[in-house]
Amino acid sequence: MRTLRAHLREGQVIPAHPLALTPRRTLDERRQRALTRYYADAGAGGIAVGVHTTQFAIREHGLYRPVLELAAETARASIARDRAFAMVAGVCGPTTQACREAAVAHTLGYHLALVSLAGLDALDDRALVRHCRAVADVLPVFGFYLQPAVGGRRLSYEFWRELCELPGVWAIKVAPFDRYATADVVRAVIDAGRDDVALYTGNDDNIVADLVTPFRVNAGGAVRERFMDGGLLGQWAVWTRRAVEVLAAARAARRAASVPASLLATGTALTAANGAIFDAAHGFSGCIAGIHEVLRTQGLMRGIWALDPREALSPGQRQAIARVRAAYPGLADDEFVRENLDRWLT
Repeated sequence: MRTLRAHLREGQVIPAHPLALTPRRTLDERRQRALTRYYADAGAGGIAVGVHTTQFAIREHGLYRPVLELAAETARASIARDRAFAMVAGVCGPTTQACREAAVAHTLGYHLALVSLAGLDALDDRALVRHCRAVADVLPVFGFYLQPAVGGRRLSYEFWRELCELPGVWAIKVAPFDRYATADVVRAVIDAGRDDVALYTGNDDNIVADLVTPFRVNAGGAVRERFMDGGLLGQWAVWTRRAVEVLAAARAARRAASVPASLLATGTALTAANGAIFDAAHGFSGCIAGIHEVLRTQGLMRGIWALDPREALSPGQRQAIARVRAAYPGLADDEFVRENLDRWLT
C-alpha cells in the first residue's frame, strides 16, 4: 500500500463528517456509523471528523472523543486493509487544548490534525506558527485557511511561508473563499520548495475551478506549477459519490491539459448548489442545517437537529435546496444511497 503522504498528494475526496443526532439531540450512533460507511463506499479517500461540519459544540457536550472513536472504528471496519484512507481530526482552541485534542486523535489512530486558528486573534503570525509546531509535535498537521465569514481570519503570505518550514506540515486546506488569499498559500508552498505538502481546496464556492487551475509561480527564476490535489469540503459531505466522479474528471482534464465545457458547467452547478446548502444568502448561518437537510432527504439522517437549537434552516433555505436539486439532478447520488442505505444502517 502506498504511503499516506503519497495518498494525500495523489488527491482525494475528503468529506467533512457531519454529526447525526436523535430528536433529543443526543448522538445517533446508528446514523453516525451509516454516514461513515456511506463515505467509505462512495470512494472517499478519507474523512475529517471534529471539524466545523461535525459541530464545534461536541467539545462542550463531552462528545469529542466518542464521535472521533466511532468514526475511526467504523472506517477501519469498512475499508479494506490494502486501501489507504486518511483519518483527519479537527483540533481547535489555545495550544494546550489543541495539543490535548491531537493527542486524543493520535491514540484513536488518526493520521493528521486539521488545525483551526479560529478564536486565536490575539496571536500574531509567529505565535500562530509556534502553535502549529506544538500540534505537529503530537500529530502531523493539516493546515487550514478558514474563511472569515465563519470565524477565520486573514492570514498573510509570510505566515504560510513560515508554516511551510515545519516538517510536520503534511497538507493544507485552502478555504478562504478568496482568490487572492488562495494564491498566497500556493505561492508560499512553491516558494518553500514543499512538493511534499498536499494542497486541498476548501473553497466550496469554487471547487471545480480550483481543481483544474494550474497555479504557476516564478520561484528562483524557474516557473513551477501546482494544482489543488484534492478537496476537504463540507460540500462533499453530501452527494459524495458524485464528488468522487468530479475529482476523477478534474484529474483527467489536468492530464489532457484541456478542460471540457461540461466540467466547467458542473462547477457552476456545484457553486449554485453550495450557495443554497451553505446558505450564502444569510451569511452561511444555515450551513450545518443545509447539509443535514440534504442527508435527511436521502434517508441518511432522521432530521436536521444540531446540538445548538439555534442552528436551523434560514427562511426559504429548504425551498432553495429543493430548487437546486431539481435544476441540477446530476449532482445528486440518490440512487447510490437508495441501493445501499439498508446495509449502512445495519
